[in-house]
Amino acid sequence: MWYTFTEATRRQEGGGLSEDGKTDLQGVFPMNETKTQRLAQTLTMAAMLTVLGFVLPFFTGQIPQIGGMLCPMHLPVLLCGLLCGWKYGLAVGFLLPLLRSVTLGMPPMFTAIAMAFELAAYGAIAGFLYNRSKWQCIVSLYRSLLIAMIGGRVVWGAVRVLMLGMGGSSFSWQMFMAGAFLNAIPGIILQLVFIPALMVALNRTGLVPFHRAQNAKGEAEGA
Repeated sequence: MWYTFTEATRRQEGGGLSEDGKTDLQGVFPMNETKTQRLAQTLTMAAMLTVLGFVLPFFTGQIPQIGGMLCPMHLPVLLCGLLCGWKYGLAVGFLLPLLRSVTLGMPPMFTAIAMAFELAAYGAIAGFLYNRSKWQCIVSLYRSLLIAMIGGRVVWGAVRVLMLGMGGSSFSWQMFMAGAFLNAIPGIILQLVFIPALMVALNRTGLVPFHRAQNAKGEAEGA
């Protein structure tokens, strides 16, 4: 059994869920109340990460030369998938660039549409792989992040090909490599350093602990 942000927080508060995820092991809260609390916590975290993704580009944009290469919206979307689950990562990733484009005009809508599919893939893939890892640890975290980064960029490239093709333009391999990797190297390094460091910190505090499947099962059986 593996835990997202809300499940880990629930256990930290002393309740804990049984292996089937439906009953409260220590009986502190009724089942319906627990589900409502978990949903509220998840929605709150997803909303906070959405706001972070909305305002973070303002700060990174102040950094000369590499500000736009830090991919500031990628960080909260990846974190949303890891902490809240793949469905929330997909939703936040898809809506975030579109909301910024509609309200602020940045990124331009043509760019925002491709980014919406790209970020949705980041959040969904990272959350799906990590929360289904048999052993949640640094290795599984990096594996989930790397696969998500590659998958999201492939999705971005496919959408760009379709969009430019509809306009009668072409999207070359050189354009894909430059947009997906070469111009994003600072952002990729930041994500691969900051996100694991944050997850390790959350693990040490016990808020979102790493779990091995058999250990979690043993905890449930012994509760």
